[in-house]
Amino acid sequence: MRYYMETELNRMEDFMEFISKLAEGFMSLFTAGGETFMGWVSGIIPMVVCLMTFVNSIIKLVGTEKVEAFAKRITRFAVLRYTLLPLMAVFFLGNPMCYTFGRFVEEKYKPAYYDATVSFVHPITGLFPHANAGELFVYLGIAEGLQRAGLSVGGLAVRYFIVGLIVILIRGLLTERIYAFMTRNN
Repeated sequence: MRYYMETELNRMEDFMEFISKLAEGFMSLFTAGGETFMGWVSGIIPMVVCLMTFVNSIIKLVGTEKVEAFAKRITRFAVLRYTLLPLMAVFFLGNPMCYTFGRFVEEKYKPAYYDATVSFVHPITGLFPHANAGELFVYLGIAEGLQRAGLSVGGLAVRYFIVGLIVILIRGLLTERIYAFMTRNN
C-alpha cells in the first residue's frame, strides 16, 4: 500500500510539474510578445511616424499640387506606374512607408501599384540596404552562399535589381488586368 501511495504521489508531482511548465511556457509567450511590442514602440513606430512627418512636410514645401501633378504625369504610363513610382517610393521611403505613394495613383490602379511595390522591397536591398533593412538577412544569406562559391556579390545585387524591375512591371500589369476584370461586373 505504501508503494502504491508513493507511486501515486510521484505521478501527482509529475503532473503538477507538467502543469507548472505549461503555465511558464504560456506566460513566456506573452513575455516574448510584449518584448516584440516594446521593440516596435521604441523602433519602427517612431521611425514610421518621423518618415510620415518628413514626407508630408516635403510634399507641403514643394506643394501638394506639384507633387500630385508629377505623380499623375508619370502614372499615366503603365510602365512608369509599375516601375519608376515603386522604385522611387521604396528608395526614398523604404519599407513600410513606400506604400504611401499609392495616394498618387488612381483608385483603379492602387491594387496593382501595391502589388508592384510590395514585390520590389526585396530586390532593391542588395544595392540599397536602407530601403528594407529588416529583410537584409535574406539577401545577405544568398550573398554568403555566392561568396563561398567564389562568385561576385555585386553582380548578384545588380541582377536582383534588374530582375526585380522586370517582375514588378509584369506583376503590376497582370494585377491591373485582373482587378479590371473582377470589378467590371460590379
